Amino acid sequence: MPKDNHAASYRRYVVVLGALIIQLCLGSIYAWSIYQTALSSGAYNWPVLWTQLPFATGLACIASFMIFAGRWQDRVGPRKVATTGGIILGIGYLLAAQIDTVAAGHPLFGTLYLVLTYGVLGGGGIGVAYVCPIAALMKWFPDKKGTITGVAVATFGGGSFLIGYLETFLIILGANLVGTSFLLLGITYLLAVTLGSQLLSNPPEGWIPPGAVQQTVPELETGKNLGPGDMTRTRTFWLLWTMFLLAPTAGLMTLSNVKSVVQAIDVAAASDPITWPIIAALILGIMALFNGAGRLFWGYVSDRFHRIKTLIVMFVILAGTQFAFAALSLTNISWLIAIGIAAITGFCFGGNFTLFPSMTAEFFGTKNLGVNWGVLSTAYGIAGVTGALVAGNIVDYTGSYFGAFMITGVLSLFAVGFAILLYALTIRPRTSEDWAI
Repeated sequence: MPKDNHAASYRRYVVVLGALIIQLCLGSIYAWSIYQTALSSGAYNWPVLWTQLPFATGLACIASFMIFAGRWQDRVGPRKVATTGGIILGIGYLLAAQIDTVAAGHPLFGTLYLVLTYGVLGGGGIGVAYVCPIAALMKWFPDKKGTITGVAVATFGGGSFLIGYLETFLIILGANLVGTSFLLLGITYLLAVTLGSQLLSNPPEGWIPPGAVQQTVPELETGKNLGPGDMTRTRTFWLLWTMFLLAPTAGLMTLSNVKSVVQAIDVAAASDPITWPIIAALILGIMALFNGAGRLFWGYVSDRFHRIKTLIVMFVILAGTQFAFAALSLTNISWLIAIGIAAITGFCFGGNFTLFPSMTAEFFGTKNLGVNWGVLSTAYGIAGVTGALVAGNIVDYTGSYFGAFMITGVLSLFAVGFAILLYALTIRPRTSEDWAI
């Protein structure tokens, strides 16, 4: 083994460490349910829909900023871009910390302020930083795309497990106001993401891990290393894009409303002022933990079996959880049952962020992976908005989550259908012309 290749073999694990530090911080956006509950009750008492707008804006900005960041990091490498993302994220949170002064009892002003600070700046910073570790890791581990992506995005999902408890503690520390939490976490993210970014790098040109057997998709070999313009002219892209719009809508709606959903399902538990905060944090934590575990599991499985078949199974299970939640919303049942369904939802939701970037790399190559993954993620940005609108509007007008979960269940079934169509298009060798629109 050449000396430089040997050194690179160790270097990639330094990149893994940097990626894990960054992803742990960026996953905080999935702990929004803690803020959503605080803003919809207590000292704030904002409408449910309004409490979802900062979260939805953040998800939309993650996707839109990823396009710019992906193209930039494809040119200059991941370190500078991820560092910039960490700085923007930290500034967004530090500004959001002023919410209690700015809002001053006005829900509309407060909502708009959090949309701009937490949503645009915070979400934008996450989008800039997020694409870098994933693109770098898939270049360092071309033979284990699903597994290594699962490790990275599992940390992203698991971050909300730890940060959810921290946010709960900080909100209590701040007399049930959210400003203290934003302030301390903003400082933490600014320092940690900047530090982790310094450990990122790309491998040498043409580098392959020693002894690696690189997996490819032979049916689509003619589509390797497409740029975003050519990629968006293929049927493959639009099938992936549509699925990445439909399925995450279900997971995002559940994730961002899970505390409120369980609160409505188990009224007795929610009425206990002593035990309910503990149960609520446990619910969010378990869902986040399964979110992270699902990213590892589905990535590992897809590396050893067919990637699209794995996607189909995951979507079917996700649809089942949505219909189960719809049924539970009409009953008064123990939070223990609801938390089990929420855990399965998180388990399947997390797999999206392992399978879709892996398929992006396999279908369109790693050369332009940063920008290609950013373009595909615009679907996820829209899913963040639709997920919030589905829940917020329906709950505000009907007082129940039944209709919202029925809609997301049907959307998940449509995702199953598109995944089956994609599989049908890949069961025999095809040329690039077959995939063009």
